[in-house]
Amino acid sequence: MFFLNKKGFSLLSGLKISSLFMSLHQTILHDSKTEILVWKISETLDQLLTEVKLNESSNARLGGMKSVAHQKGFLSVRKLLQERGYTDFDLYYDQFGKPHLYDGRHISISHSHDFSAIILSDKNCGIDLEMQREKIMTIAHKFADEESKFLHEQNQDDYIRQLTIIWGAKEAVFKIRNEVGISFKDHIHLNRFTLEGKVASAILKFASLEVNYNIFFEEVENFTLVYAFEKQ
Repeated sequence: MFFLNKKGFSLLSGLKISSLFMSLHQTILHDSKTEILVWKISETLDQLLTEVKLNESSNARLGGMKSVAHQKGFLSVRKLLQERGYTDFDLYYDQFGKPHLYDGRHISISHSHDFSAIILSDKNCGIDLEMQREKIMTIAHKFADEESKFLHEQNQDDYIRQLTIIWGAKEAVFKIRNEVGISFKDHIHLNRFTLEGKVASAILKFASLEVNYNIFFEEVENFTLVYAFEKQ
């Protein structure tokens, strides 16, 4: 994998290239057919509104959002699309709310607080971006029961980071399947992983389905970025 961000320096993990005049924070070239883009939202709502053109459906969705933060997240995703030559008019959502591109490429979307992210791939994929917060410890029993066997509860920082990865991975898997009735706790399970490894695997067992997934994760400031692919 190769990593690009606005600071413009090289690391062992890949090459980072400057992006000084925009809020494109990081680009991850997972492989020749898959790219992840991360946007750091520094613009005002008015700035984003002037820089993004929306189709009729998206205008209606934006108008129904009461939170400025949600509006900015929605618009910043369209900024990321523009980075790769797409516009809001190239994007549509199916009856279950899953995003698609008219050219047939796969896309998944996430935004949280001051960051948004998309993944573009020739493979079916899901992405999630989550802030690392202590609050996740209080709800861990609702989504990470099986995974509690290998969590490092004695180290709070690592525990929060692990839980955030688990939640993000299950969210990413759910976005791939996008089926009503899937439970994070009962139907999606992660195998043991390490924070340093930045990879994991998961299995979805739901109804007659049994599907395996490859999971990848990165930390972006105090956020966790997770993306998933169905194993072929």
